[in-house]
Amino acid sequence: DRRGECVHAACPHYRTCFVEKTIRASRRADLVIANHALVLTQAAFDGARSARGQQQDGETAALKRIVFDEGHHLFDAADSAFSACLSGQEAAELRRWIRGPEGRGRRGRGLEQRLGDLVGDNEAALKALQDAIRAAAALPGEGVSGRVAPASGEVNPIGPIEAFLAAALDQLRARTAETPYGGAEFGMECALKPVTDPVAETARAAAQALAAVEAPLLALARHLEDVLDDEAAELDGSQRSRIEGALRGLDRRARMTLPGWRSMLAALEDGGDEPDPDFVDWLSAETAFGRIHDVALRRHWIDPTVPLEAAVIAPSHGVLVTSATLSDPLQDDPFDLARLRTGSARLIEPPRTLKVESPFDYAANSRVIVVNDLVKDDPRQTAAAMRELFLAAGGGGLGLFTAIRRLKAVYERLGPDLAKAGVPLYAQHVDPLEVGALVDMFRVEENACLLGTDAVRDGVDVPGRSLRVLAFDRAPWPRPDLLHKARRERLGGQFGQGRGYDDALARARIAQAFGRLIRRGDDKGVFLMLDAATPTRLFASLPPGIEVQRMGLADAVALTRDFLQTTPQTETD
Repeated sequence: DRRGECVHAACPHYRTCFVEKTIRASRRADLVIANHALVLTQAAFDGARSARGQQQDGETAALKRIVFDEGHHLFDAADSAFSACLSGQEAAELRRWIRGPEGRGRRGRGLEQRLGDLVGDNEAALKALQDAIRAAAALPGEGVSGRVAPASGEVNPIGPIEAFLAAALDQLRARTAETPYGGAEFGMECALKPVTDPVAETARAAAQALAAVEAPLLALARHLEDVLDDEAAELDGSQRSRIEGALRGLDRRARMTLPGWRSMLAALEDGGDEPDPDFVDWLSAETAFGRIHDVALRRHWIDPTVPLEAAVIAPSHGVLVTSATLSDPLQDDPFDLARLRTGSARLIEPPRTLKVESPFDYAANSRVIVVNDLVKDDPRQTAAAMRELFLAAGGGGLGLFTAIRRLKAVYERLGPDLAKAGVPLYAQHVDPLEVGALVDMFRVEENACLLGTDAVRDGVDVPGRSLRVLAFDRAPWPRPDLLHKARRERLGGQFGQGRGYDDALARARIAQAFGRLIRRGDDKGVFLMLDAATPTRLFASLPPGIEVQRMGLADAVALTRDFLQTTPQTETD
């Protein structure tokens, strides 16, 4: 229930709802299996409540022993959970949550539909509810992107939040025209400070509008808490569930989201151009199909393991972090990067480490090739290379990309050629299916091929012949955006001068990708990098005994065919 609109027992589907069944079962569970995002988002929420004296027994604080598998994702999950984003879409979502759907044919329930009958006899609660609904009219509504960033015509913002976003977009356009990420194709971003006068002026009015929404929501939450307390004997299970569900949604928005937004806006009124030493604040614009569809003010911790340690690791009795790629052999201590990106480096008692050798014979069952005669910025050459390599293997190919734009360009050229040979091709960001479904089809169809990005590179399990060739379009360097640059400056000192920090991250990504190839003892696979400029040091994280070979595409195709002992498919076949 991400939107927080559930009415629980008042819903006609309550007894068959899998979400409600899971919630009831979890209350009796000794062991809970969840993903990083769920655990850390809840930890961030509980931390915000605890800071305001709202922590309840039995919440995340009760998680005393935690195992984080795929621990190399922990840093990014914490980065997402402990960040804040005030955007047109996020603010419009808050308006819809409070006021309900305001367009025809829209599904959902506003606060009045969810709570009106529960607070009808409480004048103070009813007043707070109506005040919140009225104040939410100042938030962006449907079509915000068309008013703030129209494809043509004049900007026509409605309300203080949209006015702030329009001013932010003007600052973005003024400061990103000469940057690599300027322009509609890549989106835009720029440092928040120094702010332009229109941004500072509109920020003040936007903060006041948010405060006007926050106050009645907090008052409504307090009244509902009083109802749970004062009418405990009269409330039936259905009413209690509805009030408790509403309180969770109110807490998340009134005690976490709105204060976070106001804090970012307040920073603009403090004056001065010096950035906060702990955070990176910036403006961004997201694009789709060549036009801007959202503008945002963002705040991230430079080191998100600070709140991770405080909210999750330190309160626990024990935390176990596991992954096949936590160590880096080029560092003095192979676990330096893992300590840095889990927050364990700051613990009073140093973390204990264990590295277990793999049972697989990677040197005998795999080959690693850098193809050195391609122009990496030419999607035609990349598509031709993947076509020949995938056909040489008889299918079972996985193409990994560091940019969605390049994936789509290669897919347009690669798809028809593979179809002529009878080889199915699936692609993330192209096929209208989520990643899990695409991977399932790729796993079942032994000769199919798949194109994907980060979500396919990490944590995908495709054993057997279904995956026998893996080709990277280019070295997976971190994108040099504002946030990464700040982190490299803060966290990269222990990795030496230059690109030591970037190298360590790229090595971990290559190791993760290589780990997709060999999933059991009899697997065989070829790992290819279609980027001649990839330095050999990036392959140092691969298992011992593996030799990196550099050769032209024709030799790589022949080696792939011979090593996998397959006959390339043709149109006749």
